Amino acid sequence: MADDPARVVIFDTTLRDGEQAPGFSMDVAAKVTLARALDALGVDVIEAGFPIASPADAEAVRQVAREVRRPVIAALARCRRQDIEEAARALDPAARSRIHTFLATSDLHLTTKLRISREACLEAIIDSVRLARRFTDDVEFSAEDATRSDPDFLCHVIEAAIREGCTTINLPDTVGYGTPDETREFFSQIRARVFNADRAVFSAHCHDDLGLAVANSLAAIQGGARQVECTINGIGERAGNAALEEIVMALRVRSNRLPYTTAVEPTALYETSQLLTSLTQEPVQANKAIVGRNAFAHEAGIHQDGVLKDPRTYEIMRPQDVGQPAARLVLGRHSGRHAVQQRCEALGLRVSRAEIEHVYREVITLGERRKAVGDGDLRRILDHLRTESEPASAATPHVEAVGYGHGV
Repeated sequence: MADDPARVVIFDTTLRDGEQAPGFSMDVAAKVTLARALDALGVDVIEAGFPIASPADAEAVRQVAREVRRPVIAALARCRRQDIEEAARALDPAARSRIHTFLATSDLHLTTKLRISREACLEAIIDSVRLARRFTDDVEFSAEDATRSDPDFLCHVIEAAIREGCTTINLPDTVGYGTPDETREFFSQIRARVFNADRAVFSAHCHDDLGLAVANSLAAIQGGARQVECTINGIGERAGNAALEEIVMALRVRSNRLPYTTAVEPTALYETSQLLTSLTQEPVQANKAIVGRNAFAHEAGIHQDGVLKDPRTYEIMRPQDVGQPAARLVLGRHSGRHAVQQRCEALGLRVSRAEIEHVYREVITLGERRKAVGDGDLRRILDHLRTESEPASAATPHVEAVGYGHGV
């Protein structure tokens, strides 16, 4: 990465921050399965767990470290000797390991949660980074609640951590409080003020409490961060983390405004998302960007007509770019005639213009009572029409409603 200033390291924390969210727990076997998929996806770092948290977490880190060899395998540890030593034991089989140690730096956390002074905080960070370096030359320090920390103290902490050998500095928006303009300025100013900033990679870890995690992660990159910490499907504590798939595709689709690259293979995004859903039994919301089932689905007639003529009219990326199935034209009460005709043709049904008019009216009627009209419905409508003696052209034509409600 040092040779390419535009290269962004993708640090995946699905197995740690994502997995600790309610409903997303995974056993050791599931974690190893997903880690293999993350390896195939091309992420640079896999944070496999928090070993001190439980024997199962430690075993999961150990198994992932043993079986997944290309990416860096990271383990989380508080700034405590026991945590760091446990993380080192769990990471022992890894081909490339990282100890990720953290401590809060905001006065709010120091006084109300940890009940320690700034001086004690700084001392713990120095001791912990120094200890972690005894086990690996790849050490990351996270200043928990960094975006609400006093900038002077935060810079002092960062300088000390880098001086002790820390190679990645993570500045999390732990509670999802930041806005993109703030985040860009925050990273830019902190990096400018830290005299030894050039000796470490700066990292962003954004939460989605205000729905801004991806936007803030992109802003952090613009401010000089060259690692982003994210999860598949955006899972994680509370409202979740920045969604890996959204960050990767934003950098690809909007490279004119975001001239940065990653090593992620985008065509594996959907498959990896589906695997996580299968392992956790937690579905992805239908309208989720990139990997949701409606991300490339169209029901509105104006949209369907445009996509049939040129997909670029309503799709800024192709489904196959992210490994999704082909775009779906969903038949329902908002659909247009062209979509009905296209679906009939796709099913091998030879339908006259008069028959299309009748089938279209029936689809609209059926769509008033159902969420969608399926292929079997189309066949039944057409079969019923062709057994009726009254020709389809005798019916009163339906006036298709057209307006902004169908188009934008």
